[in-house]
Amino acid sequence: MWLARLVSSRAHFVTGKLRVTELFWDVPLDYNRPNEATIRLFARAVGRREPGMDLEQSQKILPWFVYLQGGPGMGCSPPQDISWVQMVLDRGYQVLLLDQRGTGLSTPITAATLGLLGDASKQAEYLKLFRADNIVRDCEAIRENLTAEYPTDKKWSILGQSFGGFCAVTYLSKFPEGLREVFTTGGLPPLRRNPDSVLARTYEKVQERNEVYYSKFPEDIQRVTDILRYLNGNRVQLPAGILTPARFMTLGLSFGMRGGLDSIHGIILRTHNELQTFGFLTTPTLSILDSATTFDNNILYAVIHEAIYCQGEASNWSADRLITNYPRFQLNYDGSPVFFTGEMVYPHMFEASEELRQVKGAADILAAYDEWPELYDETQLAENEVPVYSATFVDDMYVHYALATETAAKIKNCKQFVTNVMYHNAIRANADELIKQLFALRDDTID
Repeated sequence: MWLARLVSSRAHFVTGKLRVTELFWDVPLDYNRPNEATIRLFARAVGRREPGMDLEQSQKILPWFVYLQGGPGMGCSPPQDISWVQMVLDRGYQVLLLDQRGTGLSTPITAATLGLLGDASKQAEYLKLFRADNIVRDCEAIRENLTAEYPTDKKWSILGQSFGGFCAVTYLSKFPEGLREVFTTGGLPPLRRNPDSVLARTYEKVQERNEVYYSKFPEDIQRVTDILRYLNGNRVQLPAGILTPARFMTLGLSFGMRGGLDSIHGIILRTHNELQTFGFLTTPTLSILDSATTFDNNILYAVIHEAIYCQGEASNWSADRLITNYPRFQLNYDGSPVFFTGEMVYPHMFEASEELRQVKGAADILAAYDEWPELYDETQLAENEVPVYSATFVDDMYVHYALATETAAKIKNCKQFVTNVMYHNAIRANADELIKQLFALRDDTID
């Protein structure tokens, strides 16, 4: 294993009686060629601020609890903004909040940073190295670095949210010797070769959420039609792109979150009201719509979202191919309900966004690529000895309950907490109860 090289370590005290150390490491871009290019990773190590502690004082040697964020493409929030951090510290851990490669402060991927690499082909070769297989190699390199002075047990615990849970199962497949225990929340991945069967289930779930939405807000059927007619006949410039009818309908990404239906209704109400009142959309509303319908700030999500499911097969723009099977998502202007799409990524997004337009060539290459390496080892998972505690949400719009349960059955020593009263963002919206239930799985005896 190639050790991460620690470049910088600076500690600070922050709100919440926390001691936070900001850490930067250099690791190989490609672990198959470790002596060539490197990338820089960032994480925050979080411990308690004990009474009388000063910044230079050595920390106690405590077991590590590593958080793998959802995405792909999102970095971690600061610990003072994460409600469950204190709960984990209370259990005797120290926490590591890792920005996965390409996210946050870990050599972030943007159109500009990709542009430094050269043409679309070179950008695509680079992006191939930002899936779960290399994320867990990064974790192992960092673990070896952080525990180098530990006298005995160097294993650590991980919590994977959503895509972070996908990474956790890759970790179990490839480096189980580094893990003491694994927790996942809405993050048991479908063990599939390509995204088609996954996205077919996703479309079904998004349809259900649309039906709930229009049942709750039936007046929005006409409002959405009116807005689509306006967008079809007018070029609406956003701060960073064009608000096309298809882009507007991607608002449904939020439908699977607690409070998501209400937040989207608020946007629909605001947009329709301005068109009725003024005949145009104001700058604040355009800013809201821009933010709610773009991946400009995490383009890694857009370019590899389908590739995270691929093992030896191409995605071939799966969501775009499959949408023709679901007529209720087709745009119309006749007053019948038009369904919003969910977390799917479509080629049209790369035309309506200034940032994504610059990486469309690389995205097309990745969509056609069919030599993706294996992410999961089902034989290893069937023999797994690492305790796994997974929260699975019956109404999860992003990680389908049936597929997650199927995966849980294939991982030896996996216990599930199953609930229909939480949504995919429970790690934020219901953190106290969720963490309590996960540790109850670990600590209680099931007869």
